[in-house]
Amino acid sequence: MRETAIVEDAVKPAGHYSHAVISNGLVFVSAQGPVNARTGDMPTSFAEQVRQTLRNLDVILRGVGTELRHAVKINAYLGDLGNFAEFNAIYKEFFPGMPPARAVIGCQLIDDMVEMDCVAAFPPK
Repeated sequence: MRETAIVEDAVKPAGHYSHAVISNGLVFVSAQGPVNARTGDMPTSFAEQVRQTLRNLDVILRGVGTELRHAVKINAYLGDLGNFAEFNAIYKEFFPGMPPARAVIGCQLIDDMVEMDCVAAFPPK
């Protein structure tokens, strides 16, 4: 089974992709950046970009019936790996206990300082 999802309250996709694909009990969320879906604004500080990006992932996850705390894997893409320590500290705000598996990759980003994608499970029924 494979189902695609576009979540009404999320930032509109910038290209030809779904916000998420649901398959075999998991949700695969496309990379999200730090734009606020309600205002269209992007925070200027790295810290607030990280927080907004994680909130954007959560909006999509909640839109399909799960939430960020059920993430099993997160890939983070940083425009500057010099921000890794700050990223890691903010990440702990969202995952204070047992965090999901994670990769952090340095890459060239066009307009933002961070993007993230994730895989999440659905909560037990």
